[in-house]
Amino acid sequence: MYKLKMMYLALLMFGASHGQNKPNIVLLFADDISARELPIYKSSVWSPPEGGNTTNLEYRAKTPVLDKLAEEGCYVKTAWAATVCGPSRAMMMTGRYAHLHKWWHNKDKGKAPNGKGIWNLYDSSPHSIADVAKAGGYATFWAGKTQMKIDGFAFDEGCFTPGEGSYNTPIYTTDFRLESRKINGKKVIFNADTNKEIHKKSYVQSGWYWKPHVQLLHHPSTSQRLVWWPHDKKSKKRFGLDTFGPDVELEFVFDFMERKAKADAPFFVYHTSHLGHDAWDFLNPSSKGKWPGTPKISWNGKKYTRVTPKVTGDNGVYNDYGTITENGIHSHVNYLDYQVWQYLNKFKELGIENNTIFIFCADNGTSGYGKSSPICQKGTHVPLIIYAPGMNLTKKGVQDVLVNMADIVPTIAELGGVEFPESYEMNGESLIPFLTTNKTTHRDWIYGYHKEMTLIRGSLVLKDGNNVWYDVSEYPDDLISFPKIKDWDEVSEAHRSERDKLKEVVPRFDRHARAHDAPEGGYGEVDRLIKK
Repeated sequence: MYKLKMMYLALLMFGASHGQNKPNIVLLFADDISARELPIYKSSVWSPPEGGNTTNLEYRAKTPVLDKLAEEGCYVKTAWAATVCGPSRAMMMTGRYAHLHKWWHNKDKGKAPNGKGIWNLYDSSPHSIADVAKAGGYATFWAGKTQMKIDGFAFDEGCFTPGEGSYNTPIYTTDFRLESRKINGKKVIFNADTNKEIHKKSYVQSGWYWKPHVQLLHHPSTSQRLVWWPHDKKSKKRFGLDTFGPDVELEFVFDFMERKAKADAPFFVYHTSHLGHDAWDFLNPSSKGKWPGTPKISWNGKKYTRVTPKVTGDNGVYNDYGTITENGIHSHVNYLDYQVWQYLNKFKELGIENNTIFIFCADNGTSGYGKSSPICQKGTHVPLIIYAPGMNLTKKGVQDVLVNMADIVPTIAELGGVEFPESYEMNGESLIPFLTTNKTTHRDWIYGYHKEMTLIRGSLVLKDGNNVWYDVSEYPDDLISFPKIKDWDEVSEAHRSERDKLKEVVPRFDRHARAHDAPEGGYGEVDRLIKK
């Protein structure tokens, strides 16, 4: 009865326009961005272009739009993902932890029931974010990074900049690729653009920033299910060195939104941007920085202006005529702010600004600082902003609560009026009760994972992947230097009590050693989602 009441309250408070009975949802899931990279989190330290730590204001991001959204909407002080992208995206896609989907780490994934290959997320967790949105009546679009097989997900359309693995395709739409070649019996990484071996540490990848690899799913311009873009005369004519992957993604997202708004159809956009992720800088192959530059932008206090990029050259020697920013994650965060501004303008243009929920978050900590780190909350602490103007949220500004990325799936389910069957284990908890009532807390603990390691924290104590305990009752200036608890007699009884409760929770999910792979036969038949 409580669930039904909350669903009704959610739909009432997120009142619809244009005849829709539910709000549109746009989820912008950025890549490898710690909470500390956004000025709203007020960290005293952030990341320089080479990675690591800096207090140099030159490298601090400027995010006037995200700042405004965080103040007028709300943002979460302590949101957690997993420590690295694959497992974190698995958490987001399924609302479940690794003990169920078996994605323990990027290179540590459980085998499928037949023992061959990894267990696909859509097989391990059939009620994925796409299935839930579809069951709720949403048209669905997935844009950006994939990092997983897409075949079994229920998205209606998509625009992908796959990057990882796209070099295996027989169709090359870009020579901005790092590829593995065998030289004298040894594997060597070559830059396909220069046809030279690279000596800087990197991995095989296809470009997802400049001159990117792009693939479309079920686009109305073609009868093919998947097609590599550019795929027609018009797109081939415009494609070149000055084509920026994140711009292409947003163009196709907006095309989808326009069509659905015109049809009065509610939509869900899952935008998994590459922005924030380090990459080989094909335009500057000798660069020491980790993050290739973006098109230059400027903010005048009211709006952004973007410089049209111009790039000429070939074979690793290029001139960008000053139209591209310097290397650095701050440039990526700035460009995300610009794209959020574009989103807001599009919502207004389509007349849906008061009936659209916009969520901004990231998958794990920054490369060169927190990514893949099990120490404290370096790898797990990510930004989370929720903006829903005209929808009477009861929460504004900073929220000192605990949120897991797994919570997004059940939140979407509640907005769509969908319930999970009782037999289906869901580790996330819907945010709707917290966002739409006078409830002051969301959940008592949040959880993360890193291979065989488990991380968990409450409001007072945190256990990291190395089983080190921290007093997290107050945030330090750098968001990470919590005092370690070496003597439990020196902290309060409340600290000890919370520690004991967290210790009781961990064994439910700590199954890496005893249940690493999929169970024989999978999980069997799964009951359908319940539409209310």
